[in-house]
Amino acid sequence: MKKFAFLALSLCATLALAADMKVYKSPTCGCCGNWASAMQKAGFSEETIKVDDLVKVKKEFHVPLELSSCHTAIVDGYVIEGHVPADEVKRLLELKPKDAVGIAVPGMPMESQGMEQGGKAEQYDVILFKKDGSQEVFATYIGSKKLK
Repeated sequence: MKKFAFLALSLCATLALAADMKVYKSPTCGCCGNWASAMQKAGFSEETIKVDDLVKVKKEFHVPLELSSCHTAIVDGYVIEGHVPADEVKRLLELKPKDAVGIAVPGMPMESQGMEQGGKAEQYDVILFKKDGSQEVFATYIGSKKLK
């Protein structure tokens, strides 16, 4: 009986974590598909929407120009811009900051999630951007390794 209860609780925890994610990307971008696959492996239910005008999508979801990357995702009402590690998406959804628009990894840092090419890993910040226009560092990585 205890084993069944444990399995049931584990399943519930997994289901609670599986959030629906919509990923807007260019039809020709391969790294965006790699990132979306990583999100699925991390437990997110992912739907890819191919669009020709990503600038329009970014404007619609209030992504600051300086934080732009090659794809924009929406999960639980938050914007996920660029190659944000799955662990940071999960942390955002756990914290649920009321003043946040979302989190972003500007550009396309080498060896970030979805950009694994076997090259030299770049250091990058995951930026939390807020409704009032302010921004702060949410996490810092080198490739897939979290520094802070």
